[in-house]
Amino acid sequence: MSRWLPPFLRLGLLALLLAFLFRPAWFSGLLQPLVQDGAPAIYNQGDLLTLTLLHLRTVAIATLGATVVAIALAVLVTRPIGAEFLPLSRSLVNIGQTFPPVAVLALAVPAVGFGEKPTLIALFLYGLLPIFENALTGLTTLPPSVMEAARGAGMTGFQRLVRIEIPLASPVMLAGIRLSVVIGLATATIGSTVAAKTLGEVIIAGLQSNNLAFVLQGGLVVAALAVLIYDAFSALERAAARRMGRI
Repeated sequence: MSRWLPPFLRLGLLALLLAFLFRPAWFSGLLQPLVQDGAPAIYNQGDLLTLTLLHLRTVAIATLGATVVAIALAVLVTRPIGAEFLPLSRSLVNIGQTFPPVAVLALAVPAVGFGEKPTLIALFLYGLLPIFENALTGLTTLPPSVMEAARGAGMTGFQRLVRIEIPLASPVMLAGIRLSVVIGLATATIGSTVAAKTLGEVIIAGLQSNNLAFVLQGGLVVAALAVLIYDAFSALERAAARRMGRI
């Protein structure tokens, strides 16, 4: 659970990102050398802040759905009653990694139409695997002495799950969610190919108009979000591990 950024760099990157989203015109001079024939240096076909918030919302909804399903499957297959479903569960969560997101979008559009819905389906499927595998690892590597003590204290299976297993496994689970979020942030950009409102809209506009400044600013905003969110989840993992006495 390594930390990417020292505090001063983290705050600096956050301040720079917020400044660009709220006052993009301040950066026009830096990006102007990347455009040709007087083309705009700052994306002017929509509001960057709004697109960023919609991008984050799409990733958050898909990750939340993937988290609920993946952790529920991990809990099921680590109970005696559901152990036989482990191979099937692994096959199901691997579907998202087997099919490229573009293929998922192409299959989803005829069923649910254009917009955010096909993007949510693609991100949901793509995010299942890291969360499931980490949840499975966390739930199957718990200290035997702690589990025996919980049984000796007369806890029911549900009480052990809620009070002991999930809290102890939470740092590993958070690592899986972190990976899923970072993957989702990058993958969500392709949602704009099916009319979803994401930062991919900025990148696509740049490619269509041969405007490198648009492509760069869309990519850099996504990259900055990924670094900051990765770092935030790493901090949550360390806090959860410290609380559980694992570091």
